[in-house]
Amino acid sequence: MTAYAENLTRAPKTMTEREVAVLLKVTGEHRAGFRDHVVFAVALGSALREHEIVALDIGDVFESEGRARRRVQLRVFKRSNDDASCQEIVLNDTLRAKLEKLYRHKRHIGESVAPDAPIFVSREHNRLSCRQVRNAFAAWQARAALERRFHFHSLRHTACTNLYRRTKDIRLTQKFARHASITSTMIYTHPGDEELVRSVQDLPC
Repeated sequence: MTAYAENLTRAPKTMTEREVAVLLKVTGEHRAGFRDHVVFAVALGSALREHEIVALDIGDVFESEGRARRRVQLRVFKRSNDDASCQEIVLNDTLRAKLEKLYRHKRHIGESVAPDAPIFVSREHNRLSCRQVRNAFAAWQARAALERRFHFHSLRHTACTNLYRRTKDIRLTQKFARHASITSTMIYTHPGDEELVRSVQDLPC
């Protein structure tokens, strides 16, 4: 096992706010990185898994004129939860704006924006693969000089943890994560180091 692989086996599950900000900044600043920037933003803003992200088609997310939908019904999702009625995500305004910018860029460079065309494509104009997503995530972490290394799934974990920390609503987080059982959602309720640092600031001493 390589040193990088060994590091990933011990990879932390949740990114800090600073790590997220640095990752989004470095991908957003590079024109060639905007596709990956949107991929990471989708994961952070919707808690979608990598295979769910790469499966998204233009028609899933966009209206005919290129406006991103507020609610997106998934066609592809983790099969352990087969209730399709639970497989809807809500996109916030920031994420919708990024997706619409990507749509305009795709149309500008001549990529297909047909309803059945993939949103995220490779340099060979094929649907982006999960392996390519993972490789890009690793490469951008290195470029961002993050001290810790994360699995791509850490973005989903970060999204769910952030929602719980903001709302303290376990049922809302369950719905956001699209978990069939609330037991699965409990892993996002554990306090993190950032919360500890903020909390101790108010201790009388």
